[in-house]
Amino acid sequence: MANPTVLIESPPPREQEKGRDKGSDFSELSRRITAAGLLRRRPLYYTVRFGAVALALAGGVAALLTLGDGWNQLFVAVALAVVFGQLALAAHDLAHRQVFSRRRPSEIGGLLVANLLLGMSYGWWMNKHTRHHANPNHEEKDPDVSPDILVWSQRQASKAKGLPGFVGKHQAALFLPLLTLEGLNLSFNSFKALRSPHMKRPVVEGTLLVAHFVLYFGGLFTLLSPGKALAFIAVHQGLFGVYLGSVFAPNHKGMPMIEEGTRLDFLRRQVLTSRNVRGGALVDVFMGGLNYQIEHHLFPSMPTPALGRAQAITERYCAELGVPYCQTGLFASYGQALRHLRSVGEPLRDAR
Repeated sequence: MANPTVLIESPPPREQEKGRDKGSDFSELSRRITAAGLLRRRPLYYTVRFGAVALALAGGVAALLTLGDGWNQLFVAVALAVVFGQLALAAHDLAHRQVFSRRRPSEIGGLLVANLLLGMSYGWWMNKHTRHHANPNHEEKDPDVSPDILVWSQRQASKAKGLPGFVGKHQAALFLPLLTLEGLNLSFNSFKALRSPHMKRPVVEGTLLVAHFVLYFGGLFTLLSPGKALAFIAVHQGLFGVYLGSVFAPNHKGMPMIEEGTRLDFLRRQVLTSRNVRGGALVDVFMGGLNYQIEHHLFPSMPTPALGRAQAITERYCAELGVPYCQTGLFASYGQALRHLRSVGEPLRDAR
């Protein structure tokens, strides 16, 4: 059964055949964005932002060291879940060279933040995320929508068996509970990826990952009784996973999927599969700029503070071209994502 939100139609021939020498639609948008100075690095912004996250992390660790073996440490776990979410967003910006224009400082920063502070492999995540950016919501090429525990299209659902087949029937209801495992899932896949051929520095990455977990588990079980340490880990990792999911799920889930053979130019491939989230400064901080998902996919190296201005330019330009541009509120985006999950699980429920 075809997914009603799958893109199967090609764009107008004029757009497909328009070469770079004649000026593609994206080239014109890129000229406007560059002319507005929106690709310049913003060192002051990132100094302040990363400094604030570092202070929050230091404050959380200090609280952990001083509060003693009490259940009030669970409040520290909640706070550190938010801090870890912000660290993940910092690692994301470093990976896209939004902070530094050169590869080496970006990589060093990414390894320290992702591997050492978060317990997530920078190299594994980079490989995965690069493939996602190249083919967002592509059923065969985007690793973020490959069928694993969840299914993302009715085509995938019709082939799902075993655990994915069982979970897929109720995946909209199970989505939030499953997110509590996302932090642990990232760490598990990070260690698993150390033996992968695409990993450039497995020894360095593995050493930093081990150092993270020695400090993390060693510190918690030294400062807290076993029961309280396990409760801290459950709260911290669970809420960290929920935070990550609440930031990344609104961006593409419920947007059209792309089937193999569909022809779309770069601008349409990125715009039609992405969703922006409105909400002002609070949402900007909460989502680390990923609420401007359309602009981020079009210009991955654009610094976060420039995305708001780029959004206005891009929306106007898409209106000129007649390209649909999706933007909604935060909670509405969650509703769309959950409705999509329920819809694509329909073949599994019908098969009962």
